[in-house]
Amino acid sequence: MSHGSKRLSIKRKFIADGVFYAELNELLTSELAEEGYAGVEVRTTPHRTELVIRATRTQNVLGENNRRIRELTSVVQKRFNFAEGAVELYAERVHNRGLCAQAQAESLKFKLLGGLAVRRACYGVVRFVMEAKAKGCEVIVTGKLRGQRAKGMKFGDGYMIKTGHAGQVYTDFAVRHVLMRQGVIGIRVAIMLPQDPRGVMGPKIPLDDVVTIMEPKEELSPAEMLAAQAQAAAQAQPAAAYPEATDPMAADAPMDMPVDPMAAAPAVVEEPVMEEGVL
Repeated sequence: MSHGSKRLSIKRKFIADGVFYAELNELLTSELAEEGYAGVEVRTTPHRTELVIRATRTQNVLGENNRRIRELTSVVQKRFNFAEGAVELYAERVHNRGLCAQAQAESLKFKLLGGLAVRRACYGVVRFVMEAKAKGCEVIVTGKLRGQRAKGMKFGDGYMIKTGHAGQVYTDFAVRHVLMRQGVIGIRVAIMLPQDPRGVMGPKIPLDDVVTIMEPKEELSPAEMLAAQAQAAAQAQPAAAYPEATDPMAADAPMDMPVDPMAAAPAVVEEPVMEEGVL
């Protein structure tokens, strides 16, 4: 990432951002391995750059009186040539470490460094992940596990999607290298996250092949349907027997009906007028 005054092309900017993130992630992985480091998020604002560190033990990341977080801020500022006060580091706790692949890979790494058997350590991680309501889990360990011959062991449980868009959205994976006495052992942990409408435990987007069956609407029984039909017929019968008289002068009357003005006007009866003095 370039922090100088000169402008970069779009291609060089994306490359610089990727190199910056990769180096920063490697630094924090080595420094905060025992604190359950689970990734970093870079938020760029017009005034400063914010780095949010996700870990399982945030109090150890902050240190006593925030001393350790200030030391990390100084290291990042000097390494990447940030101006004074242009970068800030924050610590965020992982909500459920059983669904975080990086936290489980670090846990498995320290179990193997402690001398625990490979099968026991891997099955413990798989069981812990499945108890955290994950859809599936897969752990692959390769290297000199026993003897001089290198081999790979795979442990899995549940449902796992590896291809397509669902594999990118629902699958969280992490890779770690364990420096053992007999050689390097590789660890790969993949976790199939559950679907969460709130977006906290997993992605909000439902899987394409999930079919939701809705409850059927309440239907009337045949007897109730016949009774309703009979009632409707009884209400319609008097209306048909006594049709309402229509006024041709009304607004809703058809306009093409001829109207007789003599028939419409009231009849006038002439009465004889008696003159006075005439018999």
